[in-house]
Amino acid sequence: LKELEKMGPKKGVITQSVKDVVQSLVDDDLVSKDKIGTSVYCWSLPSCAGNQLRNVHQKLDSELQSNGKRHAQLVEQCEALKKGREESNELEKYRDNDPAAFEAMKEAIEVAHTSANRWTDNIFTLKQWCSNNFPQAKEQLQNMYQEIGITDDFDYLEMAPLPFKSVADD
Repeated sequence: LKELEKMGPKKGVITQSVKDVVQSLVDDDLVSKDKIGTSVYCWSLPSCAGNQLRNVHQKLDSELQSNGKRHAQLVEQCEALKKGREESNELEKYRDNDPAAFEAMKEAIEVAHTSANRWTDNIFTLKQWCSNNFPQAKEQLQNMYQEIGITDDFDYLEMAPLPFKSVADD
């Protein structure tokens, strides 16, 4: 290490950076370092790098095999759990009692109710406009309204309470 530090400034390298680079190589296991007596020796052999790669390869192979076995076990366990859980016609009997379907129906009813009342409002607005703009045709308009089903009892829809209570409301 001292020799490397001495050679560094001759080549234009700062002495402290030599220590940092050597320490980084040691940390990455690319260079071996040992203290013998009062000196610190650094070396790197081509066979060491090959051995490290072989060790990493063996470790990854063993992990791959164990993970493959674990995957096979999980697939087998999944298949075992699926047995006895097949879809049956009995489930179809209870589909109408599905809380999610019930909530969706409640929302659809509210949307339909709002829409029906909006169209009722539009009809009343149109009737008023026709009456204001065509007062001479009042009798003809009344006959037309009767023909298409707009009678005197035509009014907004009232929202009736739902007969069922959802499971989420409990």
